[in-house]
Amino acid sequence: MSLIRNESLTNASAPVFGLPLGISMNKSKRALFSLVLSAALCSFSGSLFAASLSDVFQVAESMNTNAKKSQAKIDRLNEETNQLLSDYKIVLKEIEGLRVYNRQLERQISSQEKEMVQLAQSIDEVTVIERQVSPLMERMIDYLDQFIGLDIPFLMTERRDRVERLREIMDRADVAVSEKFSQILRAYQIENEYGRTMETYGDTIEIDGTERIVDMLKVGRIALVYQTQDGESTGMWNVGSERYEEIDSSYESSIRQGIRMARQQATIDMLALPIMGPEVAQ
Repeated sequence: MSLIRNESLTNASAPVFGLPLGISMNKSKRALFSLVLSAALCSFSGSLFAASLSDVFQVAESMNTNAKKSQAKIDRLNEETNQLLSDYKIVLKEIEGLRVYNRQLERQISSQEKEMVQLAQSIDEVTVIERQVSPLMERMIDYLDQFIGLDIPFLMTERRDRVERLREIMDRADVAVSEKFSQILRAYQIENEYGRTMETYGDTIEIDGTERIVDMLKVGRIALVYQTQDGESTGMWNVGSERYEEIDSSYESSIRQGIRMARQQATIDMLALPIMGPEVAQ
């Protein structure tokens, strides 16, 4: 019995897992636990490290995206700033141009104000002149009417009507004084031109107490002759007797040729016409 007990003790003192017999089972368990714990810690640390890198990459990517957005916003603001600066420079140029234009307008306004003062003075002077011109124009019309009455009686209806129109416009307030004066001068000019023209026209005159339709020929103011349309009678205006008188038949062809010349049916040529000599002063 004692031998068996000793063997058991001897076996109990034999090495376990290659360890010396002096190491107890508690120490082996602690070592194994430490090894397992270290492995677990290493595994946990690796997972934690991987998770940290992923977060870092996400943060970096987010920062990069935000940086791009910020740069785009900066670029947009820069463009807007440049555009505003360009618009500002344009506005400054426009303002300067408007200042120059305003100075020019001020000079023009000043000049116009001076002209207005001068114009007002001129109007006052014109008013005075108008008061003086109106009687003058009335006298000019009267002189023209008298002149026509004393002149040889050609185109009398036309000339008398012209005088009447002048008298009518003198009473019209809607016609300027300058226009009235211009019309009177035009009438004088027409009367003056009669003395340098040769004209023919149809008229009805009294011959020996009988009214006859005749062709009149006026050569300036030196001759006023007629010829009936049938050619039977030819005559002239006698200034002394102030009536129409028949003349010698020798003038018939010459007067007929003069009428054709006045109508531009024949070339201009010399004419033999009866002309009354000047009266002897008494």
